[in-house]
Amino acid sequence: MKVLTMKKWIVHDRHGNEIYLTEERWHHILEARPELEPFLEEFLQTIRTGHRKQDTLLPNEYRYYKQFEKLLPENNHIVVIVIFKTQLDNTGSYEPNNFVVTGWAKYIVSKR
Repeated sequence: MKVLTMKKWIVHDRHGNEIYLTEERWHHILEARPELEPFLEEFLQTIRTGHRKQDTLLPNEYRYYKQFEKLLPENNHIVVIVIFKTQLDNTGSYEPNNFVVTGWAKYIVSKR
């Protein structure tokens, strides 16, 4: 029996939180937004160095966003939705389990 392993990208945000994106989620995002395919590194960079905003109704959900000129003219930002949770490890202790749910490209007008 052949065991398939799924690829997973792990990054840390500006606040030191470990967040992962699975290959399954990346393919799910690309199904609806195939134009993002060449921008995996920018997608991960959005989590690493972008700004984030906490959802007011779902306090464990954060929206990360970062501007990229190479998305122009249709879009200028990548937006990534991350869920912050915990899970039990092998010793019965809680550990972070923060993961990407979805993301997209969007045009955001500067508030200057």
